[in-house]
Amino acid sequence: MHISKEGTTKYIFDLCRTTVIAVRPPAKEVEEWGLLSLVTNLMEDRRLILGPPFFRQLLVPRYVMAYISYTCDAIASIMIASVERSSLSGEVYAPPSKSYTHRAILITSLGPGGTVKRPLLSADTRATVAASEAFGAKISLGDDVSITGVSDRPQTPEDVINVLNSGTTLRFCSAVAALTEGAVLTGDASIRTRPNGPLLSTLSELGAQAFSIRNNGKAPLVIKGKMQGGIAHLNGGVSSQFLSALLIAAPLAHADTRIVIEGDLKSRPYAEITLDMLADAGVRIEVQPQEFFVPGGQSYGLRSYTIPGDFSSASYPLAAAAVTGSEVTVKGILPSRQGDSAIIDILSRMGARVSWDKEKGDLHIKGGELQGVEVDAGRTPDLVPTIAVLGALAQGKTTVVNAEHVRHKETDRLHAMAMELSKMGADIRERPDGLEIMGGSLHGAKVHGWHDHRIVMALTVAGFVAGGTKIDTAEAVDVSYPGFFQQMTGLGANLTVS
Repeated sequence: MHISKEGTTKYIFDLCRTTVIAVRPPAKEVEEWGLLSLVTNLMEDRRLILGPPFFRQLLVPRYVMAYISYTCDAIASIMIASVERSSLSGEVYAPPSKSYTHRAILITSLGPGGTVKRPLLSADTRATVAASEAFGAKISLGDDVSITGVSDRPQTPEDVINVLNSGTTLRFCSAVAALTEGAVLTGDASIRTRPNGPLLSTLSELGAQAFSIRNNGKAPLVIKGKMQGGIAHLNGGVSSQFLSALLIAAPLAHADTRIVIEGDLKSRPYAEITLDMLADAGVRIEVQPQEFFVPGGQSYGLRSYTIPGDFSSASYPLAAAAVTGSEVTVKGILPSRQGDSAIIDILSRMGARVSWDKEKGDLHIKGGELQGVEVDAGRTPDLVPTIAVLGALAQGKTTVVNAEHVRHKETDRLHAMAMELSKMGADIRERPDGLEIMGGSLHGAKVHGWHDHRIVMALTVAGFVAGGTKIDTAEAVDVSYPGFFQQMTGLGANLTVS
C-alpha cells in the first residue's frame, strides 16, 4: 500500500475528530515529513483525544528508534454515567490499594521474585506490570501476581516505556531506568502535563543523565544511567512520588545516597508506605525528618506481600452514604499507613456516625445532616474531590487548605472540582492552595469528568443527591476502581453507564 505525505497528514487531521489513531509510515518518511512535530503539536493543543494505547512507539529523534504505529489502535469510546437520586444500603468490599500494588509489583520485580496477593489490577497498576517486564521481570497475572524478578539487575528496556495515565509508574520507573543504560518514558496527554523537574534534577545530581525532551520537566523523559549515588537535594513541595522513586532505586546504586528534602514534604504518608515496604524487602534506610540515608549495594527480597484495602477508593461509598443519609459497610479496610484513612475522622467531624472494626476490617457508616469543617490536605491530596462534594452538601462552610500540590495530579483537581460543582449550583471558590465551599443543595447538570478517575467518582457521589447528572469520561474509573459503578449499583444506586 502506497502511503503519501499528503494523505497521511490529512488522515491525522481527520482522526483528530475521532478516537482512533492508525498511522505508521516507515521511520524514514516519518522523519522527513516532520509528522512527529505535527502529532506532538496536536497533542499539546488537546485537539487529539488520547487514551491507552496510543502509540506502539513514540518517535524521539536521536534517542530511540523512530516510527509511528500504523496498526489500528482504537482508543476506548468516551462513556457517560447518568446518575439519579439514590438511597444506598448494604456491604461492599474496598478495592485493594493502588499505591501498595504499584510498590509491591516493582519492589518484588527488582529482587528474585515472589507473589503479590490480592492486588489491584487496574489500568495504572498494569502499566507498572508492563514497565517491570520492560526491565526484565517475568510476570503472570491472576488472582495473585506471580513474579520472577531481575535479582537486583534491571535490564535496559528494548522499547519506549508507555506509562499510559500512571504518574506513579512514570516517576518510579524513571528512577529505576537510571540503574540501566537508559530508557525513554512517556504516557498519555495528561501524563505529558505533569511536572517531573525535581526528580530529573535529583537523578542528575546522583550521576545519571535525566531530562525532558521538551525541556519543560514533563514527559517524554529520557533517562541515561547509571546512577552512582552521592548527595542529592529534592524539592518536597510537588509530590512525594519523587522521594519514593529515589528510595526504591537508591539501594541498588553503587555508592551510598543521601537525599536532603528542601521545604515541606507533601503527601508524606505515601513515602512512609514506601519505607515500610522496603523494610519488608530487607532494605536498610536511615530516616531523619528532612534526610534519608540509603546505603548502596543492597539487595531486594520481597517474597510475598498482601495488598490492603484502599482508603482513597473507600471514600466514595462512605461519602455516598454520608450525603444520602444511608447505611453502608465497607469491608476489607485494615489499619495501614495510608494517609487517606483520615476520611474516617473527616466524616466523623462532619456529623456522620462511623464505626470501624479494625480486626475484621469492617467500616460502617450511617449518614445524616453534615456540618462544614476545615481540612488540611497536605497529607491526603487524593481525598480533595471527595471532601469538595461533602462540603457542597453540608451545612455551613467547608475549607480545604494546604492543597496546592493537588493541582499536579491527573488534572488540576482544585480547578476541576470548582468548575464542575459550580455547574451543579454549589457556592464554591477556588483559592491558590485550596477550596472554600458554602454548603447547600445541588441540582443535576451535565458535567465533565476531566478523564480523571477521582473527579468522576466524586461527581457521581454528588449526583446521588442532585439527580439528573451526566458525567462524561466515566471510563476513567478503571484507573483505580474498575468495579466502582457495579458496586454502587449493588448498593442500590440509580445509575447507568453507556
